[in-house]
Amino acid sequence: MNFIIRLSALCLRKSKMQQRHQSSRRPAVPLGSRILTDPSKVFEHNMWDHMQWSQEEEENAKEKAAENSLVKVQWEDQDIYEREASKYWNEFYKTHKNNFFKDRNWLFLEFPEILPEKRREELKTEERSSEHTKTNSTNVFSHKNEMFEEGEKYWEKNYGGGSTSVQGYVYNKNQAKSLTDDSQGKNCGEELDRLESFPGSDATYRILEVGCGAGNSVFPILKVLCNTPGTFLYCCDFASGAVELVKSHSSYNSAWCSAFVHDVCDDALPYPFPDEILDVILLVFVLSTIHPDRMQGVVNRLAKLLKPGGMLLFRDYGRYDRAQLRFKKGHCLSENFYVRGDGTRVYFFTKDEVWNMFNLAGLTEVQNLVDRRLQVNRKKKVKMQRVWIQSKFQKPLLLSLNKPEETTERHPYR
Repeated sequence: MNFIIRLSALCLRKSKMQQRHQSSRRPAVPLGSRILTDPSKVFEHNMWDHMQWSQEEEENAKEKAAENSLVKVQWEDQDIYEREASKYWNEFYKTHKNNFFKDRNWLFLEFPEILPEKRREELKTEERSSEHTKTNSTNVFSHKNEMFEEGEKYWEKNYGGGSTSVQGYVYNKNQAKSLTDDSQGKNCGEELDRLESFPGSDATYRILEVGCGAGNSVFPILKVLCNTPGTFLYCCDFASGAVELVKSHSSYNSAWCSAFVHDVCDDALPYPFPDEILDVILLVFVLSTIHPDRMQGVVNRLAKLLKPGGMLLFRDYGRYDRAQLRFKKGHCLSENFYVRGDGTRVYFFTKDEVWNMFNLAGLTEVQNLVDRRLQVNRKKKVKMQRVWIQSKFQKPLLLSLNKPEETTERHPYR
């Protein structure tokens, strides 16, 4: 009976989900739009987009990576880096606090799916309006109140005077009662009581950032979410020092956000919310810090947290990025996996590897791009080739009967 009710709720939401998460394979401004057409002007800007490598550049990069991989870190030391990974990241945040990384204000340009569709359209309207007129602080405050009141009215209209959430779906009290009156009413009632207590249980749109660090994604997102009723942000990191930095930030508010310590590699650790409730998972420069043998398990677990139709947004280091080629001999742990001087680790992906991992987890590709850029130090006249992978994968609305770990299909290499 529970399955039938959940399937019915899923069908009712299907059309809205398809529209809400619809994303072209390339965004309107894909990975920047500054193209270097005249090499003599290379030092006029700090970054150039969509760089194409020559065959010679590609071969040189492969040679450098092969050379710095010749000497591997001793197995005993590799074991220490694995077992004490959280210690090294805690020391990193103790040293740098929130001063090392810049806020990721580019998130909404590359990943507009972070926000509900209605809020995305409102932001576009606000941007267009700000280009023509300047709104004084009184009008801005009034506009924020109107948005909040509008959200309350929507909630009241659709879910009545009270509502609750069961397995990620929002029901009014009458609907919730029908769930507890089935043949498994006692168990379902107990489950309902448990689910009502988790942070963000009343939200209709939920986001999780994995590996939040000091909050360089959290606070740009919260800045927008605080004006978006019905939304909630979860963020986690396995470095307790990082989570403490987030919670102590002046912009942190438990009404909109829940920060918690969590090791995504430990399958036995429960999340502070049920499976299948997340609309978006943000995985930005995080998976590369995990041992390659454990990555698939992490992706499989995260996929279970997504609602059908939910989106996983990924960005991380690409193969032969400058950061990989700069490593000296003796820092290589395994193929394309290195340890930095501070004990933190990093892996460099290809887009085919990324596709395989998320496909095996039961997710479908929406976008999977290699982002090649030329970073320039104009003062020192230095050019640096950067390579990142940017991807969007969606959980199908109707899942296959096969479990992710049973899927055997592989991406055809081109």
